[in-house]
Formats: sequence, structure tokens, C-alpha cells
Amino acid sequence: MEILKQKKIIEKVLSDSKAKNIISISLKGKSAIADYMIIASGTSSRHIQSLSEIIVKELDKSGLGKYNIEGKTSTDWKLIDAIDIIVHIFHPEKRKFYDLEKMWCDPTEINEAIT
Repeated sequence: MEILKQKKIIEKVLSDSKAKNIISISLKGKSAIADYMIIASGTSSRHIQSLSEIIVKELDKSGLGKYNIEGKTSTDWKLIDAIDIIVHIFHPEKRKFYDLEKMWCDPTEINEAIT
């Protein structure tokens, strides 16, 4: 249940903070690295940084604060490894370049977290 609580917190932060194109992909049965991958786009370098900081703050506040952050110095992307959930926050061009959605699932499997 903590995983679903953590997932809802992350999705809410992204939505409330105006992230774009938020999707959630179930990795169950596909990979042992995590249960879910959440991908979102920020509108600027500062927005991407802010989104990652707010997610970390909310995870800490909820007691679900086990995580690692990659891309701390990057202006184009951040990755938050929250153990059971991996969050990718990209600048739209970087997101298109890496196309993680295509890599991890069939388009019919994408669960749009926020429309």
C-alpha cells in the first residue's frame, strides 16, 4: 500500500505543480528495478528543478523519503529513484529523444496519470 500512496503523492505534486504530459507505466512483470515509472515534462530548467525538489520534500514529509536523485546538475532532466517508483522529469526535447514510453510499453499500456 505504501507504493500506491507514494505514487499518488508524486502524481499529485506533478499535477499541482503544472508538469506536462504526466504518465505512469507499470513495470510489474517487466523489470525488477521498480514497480512503476512516472514520466513528466517540465517547461523550463527551473521548472524541472523545482518539480524534483517538491517531490523530494513531499516524500520526506510523508515518511516515504527513501530516494536517490540523478541529474542534480543537469538542466534537461532529473531522475528520482524512490526505490519502488522511478520518476523521470524531462525537458520536452530530451523526453522525445529518449522516448522511454516506447521503450517500456506498448502504447495501449500507458496509464495516463493526469490528463
